Amino acid sequence: MAGQQFQYDDSGNTFFYFLTSFVGLIVIPATYYLWPRDQNAEQLRLKSLRRVHGRCLWYRLRLMKSQQSFVPTLKKAALLFGWAVFLLLAYKVSKLDREYQEYNPYEVLNLDPGATLSEIKKQYHALSLKHHPDRGGDETTFMTIAKAYSALTNEQSRLNWEQYGNPDGQGATSFGIALPAWIVDQKNSMLVLLVYGLAFMVILPVVVGTWWYRSIRYSGDQILINTTQLFMHFMYKTPNMNMKRLTMVLTAAFEFDPRSNKEATIRPTDNVEVPQLIRELGNINVKKKEPPFCYPYSLKARVLLLSHLARMDVSEELEEDQRFVVRKSPALLQEMINVGCQLTMMANSRGGFHAPRLVTIENCMKLTQMTVQGLQESKSPLLQLPHFEEEHLRYCISKKYKVRTLQDLVSLKDSDRRSMLRFLGEEKYDEVMGVLGSFPSITMETKLQVLDDEDSHNITAGSIVTVTVTLTRKRMADVFEKEQESASCQGEEGANTEEAQGDANKSKTKVWQNKSKGAKKTAKSKRKKLTKKKATPAPAKTKQANGSVTGNELTNPPTTTTSTAAPAGKEEDDDVSDKGSESDEAEVNKDSHSERDEDSDKHSDTEVDEIAGDDEEEWEALQQSIQRRERALLETKSKVTHPVYSLYFPEEKQEWWWLYIADRRDQTLVSMPYHVCTLKDTEEVELKFPAPSKTGNYQYSVILRSDSYLGLDQIKPLKLEVHEAKAMLDNHPQWDIPDTEEEDEEQEDSDGIEESEDEDEDD
Repeated sequence: MAGQQFQYDDSGNTFFYFLTSFVGLIVIPATYYLWPRDQNAEQLRLKSLRRVHGRCLWYRLRLMKSQQSFVPTLKKAALLFGWAVFLLLAYKVSKLDREYQEYNPYEVLNLDPGATLSEIKKQYHALSLKHHPDRGGDETTFMTIAKAYSALTNEQSRLNWEQYGNPDGQGATSFGIALPAWIVDQKNSMLVLLVYGLAFMVILPVVVGTWWYRSIRYSGDQILINTTQLFMHFMYKTPNMNMKRLTMVLTAAFEFDPRSNKEATIRPTDNVEVPQLIRELGNINVKKKEPPFCYPYSLKARVLLLSHLARMDVSEELEEDQRFVVRKSPALLQEMINVGCQLTMMANSRGGFHAPRLVTIENCMKLTQMTVQGLQESKSPLLQLPHFEEEHLRYCISKKYKVRTLQDLVSLKDSDRRSMLRFLGEEKYDEVMGVLGSFPSITMETKLQVLDDEDSHNITAGSIVTVTVTLTRKRMADVFEKEQESASCQGEEGANTEEAQGDANKSKTKVWQNKSKGAKKTAKSKRKKLTKKKATPAPAKTKQANGSVTGNELTNPPTTTTSTAAPAGKEEDDDVSDKGSESDEAEVNKDSHSERDEDSDKHSDTEVDEIAGDDEEEWEALQQSIQRRERALLETKSKVTHPVYSLYFPEEKQEWWWLYIADRRDQTLVSMPYHVCTLKDTEEVELKFPAPSKTGNYQYSVILRSDSYLGLDQIKPLKLEVHEAKAMLDNHPQWDIPDTEEEDEEQEDSDGIEESEDEDEDD
């Protein structure tokens, strides 16, 4: 049996193949993932946002970062160097000679394949005279020639060559190792062992240990687990948390502690600058000794966050720390909302403790809006717009305009808006209108149903209710453009009607008299319409004795009749009904039985068709809901929606929303808040919750809150009528077993028992 041989690459040729493949496996994927994207595209995007977001802090920081960053250049240089090494190795490999060639005795003897035996002998004789060692030739070459001659003339050698490719027969299997021989050389053994020990016993354990230590400290949302436990402790301890307490809990997060997060810093100048900010801010519970609110890192973070909400100027050193605190706050507040939802679910399922109140979770959402916009709770949402200051608000809240919200500002006419904002120049006014037009305007539609049920519109006690909310996002500019168009159309219609009326409206009476008369006329017309509407549902007509048809007068007598007239009316009704019944019987007798049967068949067919149509519609709706859920599970939508206009937020923020159902009377959550992160144009969200266990009418609210803007929240009422659950049928037809079947089964059982007894006796 042939043996096995392992040999290292003495010349290093095979090692170049291995090295080229290894470098290629690194360089090609690294180029795909790490090559800097087109900077022109980012510059064009920022240029398109300049008109609206040019004054935002995040926009100015992004421009400075893109101009001063050398990271893309370094990445390009490193990747180009890797490609240079790869191409050099590939060129080196292409120039290497083939070491292993197929053995061919005809090539050794310089003969064409298929040469005759005489030609082989003649050629061998000539080459042996030339290369024989006794004549001064090379011994190795002569042995090769002799081996080739034997392979072509000896029958056994020829068979070995044809079968194994070697005249000597099957040889040992050779395995080449693509490493140079100097690696296993005894002289270099200590160096190789040192490199292996450093790589696999020091570097690899340190890298894996660092990754593991970091991963166990953070949650899936990259929040420290210690911070999550801190939030859970204080939300359990204080279910009803006001804004001041919430700010203290937020700034006590371990993300702001330098011992837990290296990004947080404590500077020597904090001992001077932080107390100065505390004096300017006023009462912020500095003397509170409750840990961790009294720790220096927590106090500093609280002061920086409150100064951001007050839009105060800080020093350059504190400004960097303030940006870090503000940038981290939205993610921490989202974690606080998640903790509140978890505690609410635990309280609903287990009981035994009070869940966080609805006001606590809504304060978290409101604090997120305040942090993004840099506004205090009591400030006007109009201060989110550029060029608006505190002294300008008096023009807006005057008795003439009464503009307190963004919606009020949008609903104004353009002339009134320009008159109110006269303190702005033409350019500033256009900028304010551009920013206001970019703000979102959300249309919310709700649909209440019970999925996977026969009657999807009948809500029973304990059933799972699904509220499908369709959100449609538009810009404020689209809203007030439509309002202006409708207003102009109404103005044209009003002008045309005034011209048509002409002098008919001119009278010597006073204006207030005309208005009162018009009001009286409208009131009379409304009364007439109401009486007509009440008279529309006419009953089945009956024939009087003279053949005339009476309608509503007989069945619904006027309410102004006296009690004495009632008996007479009753007697007349009885007479009329008797006569009418006789005439009806006469007409009925005229109809044949076949016609009545046909009418009944038609009615039954239409009823069956209607039931079948309803079933098909319910089935299609169920299939659509299932397909929608499967699509939602498979699709991965981008969380890049619309950039938020925020004057003082240091990072680009995307426009996201919270959607949930709440019982505002009991201050409890009905469904957990759903964070809508993919609302670009239209989004459909399903909110599910169990119906109350008691029957009755319930009043809930579907609430949509922004996590970026103040004053754009929406609340829509949701009425819920809960009925009793259907009783389970004890005597269902599928359990009704005929008596004959029961007797047959008993007979089979008795036969089986008798057979088993007979077998026992035989045994």
